[in-house]
Amino acid sequence: MRFAEDDAAEVMPDAPALPCQLYVHVPFCEVLCPFCSFHRVRYNEPKTRRYFDAVRREIGLYHAAGFRFGDVYVGGGTPTVDADELIATLDLVRASSPVRSISIETNPNHLQPGVLQRYRAAGVTRLSVGVQSFDDGLLAGMDRLVKFGSATQIRERLDVARGIFPTLNVDMIFNLPGQTLAMLDHDLTELLALGVDQVSFYPLMTAPTARHAMEKSMGLSDPRLRHPMYERILDRLLPTYRPASAWCFSRSEGMFDEYIIDQDDYVGIGSGAFSYVGGSMYSTTFSLNHYCRRVEGGQSGITQRRTLGLKERMRYDFLVRLFGGELRHDHVRKRYGRAFALRMAPELAAMRLVGATRHDRDAIRLTRLGMYCWVLMMAEFFNAVNGVREQMREHVRAELEVWNEEARVPVSSIGRP
Repeated sequence: MRFAEDDAAEVMPDAPALPCQLYVHVPFCEVLCPFCSFHRVRYNEPKTRRYFDAVRREIGLYHAAGFRFGDVYVGGGTPTVDADELIATLDLVRASSPVRSISIETNPNHLQPGVLQRYRAAGVTRLSVGVQSFDDGLLAGMDRLVKFGSATQIRERLDVARGIFPTLNVDMIFNLPGQTLAMLDHDLTELLALGVDQVSFYPLMTAPTARHAMEKSMGLSDPRLRHPMYERILDRLLPTYRPASAWCFSRSEGMFDEYIIDQDDYVGIGSGAFSYVGGSMYSTTFSLNHYCRRVEGGQSGITQRRTLGLKERMRYDFLVRLFGGELRHDHVRKRYGRAFALRMAPELAAMRLVGATRHDRDAIRLTRLGMYCWVLMMAEFFNAVNGVREQMREHVRAELEVWNEEARVPVSSIGRP
């Protein structure tokens, strides 16, 4: 995935006619987990306030340009490191757009009843909690045990959060270094006992730098276990949950999954965010300082753009829509007409031949084998994105190192919302 450098304000895309999805990136974390490949830095209170102010300014720029947002997803980092700033940002979006759903990410140490009620009052409909595993040994290897709590503490905190939001999602990882099928079964048993609304079970995905850091602390994962582990997840979850995507499982219809793009366009706001609008992909600067300066000067954070060709757009739609389980024929006809079947014939035939898809009258749908195929393909897609993130962060390494050193906090101070 390559972008053409373009540091001009004019790279902001034209607004689509209909409301689209908004992604807001909040890169701040109290501590940096070794396996994480996302764009993140250590939390620093005054710098975080400046950043959130810039994010709200950029949201204002998009609103002034005619953009409206129906679904909002706030990721990171840990968006809940500053509740007041996050809520002010959500209030701004809701005041200017017909928002239907809001999803925010958090960590177990932030599951405190008072602040959770404030998020619900601010319109949050989905809370996604990064748990990763209920095995204390794996949590220790991921450097999360002391920081975010033991399995017992996590269960207690999740129980407190139940019922506050329409959707409580738990993020898990499978095929971790040292993880066995028995450990995975234990995680599944814990999840089924908790009865949360939604579970996202991701395969381990790391960029090279994060992979090296994780190998030092936990060792290597066994790729031979990836498929049997995924099959175990399906066996244990599907009687109770339904697949909202190939790696997200919900108790009921209509629950929001951040990786399902059922709209044609989405906008990414904040440093290191990506957008896809009108057939082009956009990236904001990975320099937090440059991002703030650009937005404070009246420009968007976008500094890079890549226009996709027709076949690339078709492949992107094929990948993302089928990840959600189905690619509807009416969607294809509306966007591409007959060209889709002609240009995508090799891909369509290959997936059908191996038994990954079935062709129904109204849509192409994934089979159970296809779900695993799409987990692998989406993992490779996100690994490629992580590679882009790593390259872009390399350009601002000195800035990020200074930022992280200035913001270093003791573990004992972690936990305030």
